Amino acid sequence: MVLSMTGYGRAEQTLNGRDITVEVRSVNARYFEYSSRMPRTCAFLEDKLKALAAQQVHRGKVELSLTIQSVAAADTVVQVNWPLAESYRQALAAMAERLDVKNDVTVSALARFPDVLSQSAAPADPDALWADVSAVAGQALDAFVAMRATEGEKLYADVAGRLNAVEELVTSIEQGSAGRVQAYTERLYARLRELLADRNIDESRILTEAALFADKTAIDEETVRLRSHIAQYREILSLTEPIGRKLDFLTQELNREANTIGSKCQDAAMTRLVVALKSEIEKIREQIQNIE
Repeated sequence: MVLSMTGYGRAEQTLNGRDITVEVRSVNARYFEYSSRMPRTCAFLEDKLKALAAQQVHRGKVELSLTIQSVAAADTVVQVNWPLAESYRQALAAMAERLDVKNDVTVSALARFPDVLSQSAAPADPDALWADVSAVAGQALDAFVAMRATEGEKLYADVAGRLNAVEELVTSIEQGSAGRVQAYTERLYARLRELLADRNIDESRILTEAALFADKTAIDEETVRLRSHIAQYREILSLTEPIGRKLDFLTQELNREANTIGSKCQDAAMTRLVVALKSEIEKIREQIQNIE
């Protein structure tokens, strides 16, 4: 299955009093690269999330974003500033005695004084937090991979279609090359006949020149290798493993053979075919830069 290196996935759940959101996105990269954004208190999850992403992503620059918000009182701890509360109590008792009034201090009254009570987040159980975060991250990664697969199908269709075009151009080049030696021999013979007029033409010399021309401009090896590379390309496209690097190497080989054929061209028609061939190969190269 062909997978694109670009993708996006998002998942959100409320678990155990926490609203957890995970977003995963990626762009093209030569290797697997990972970065993340998350609350400082969740920094211990960095390596675990990276390992989770690496299970499903082999190439690409991946960025994971994690946000956690508490939505339940169970995640909050209320603390009492005992020294401050005692100071308030003593001050109120002193006031009652000096002013000769009733000391009617209650707990609720003390609690209303500034900074007597404070709230803080309860320390999270690392294992429980990871269980919740990994569940949401797994859903985000599933959505992310699904998008990569959808994009991969489009890439596959485009590359497969261009491979067919390359194969057709190779056939046209072979057909155009078939009568090239004979045409060269006839042109050479006509030229010599024009130059030598009524003198005899050395038939053996013409045959020798034709043989040298055939050897210098022969493209049989190149077209055979092109067809072999095309067949390998199709086999690799059907694999379920990451294939981007293999296709990149094969594309270089396709381009090398096309360049060699181009250097042997001796006429405008063949040159046009080679230019079209190289254009299709370049379009394939651009597309496979997006394949994992």
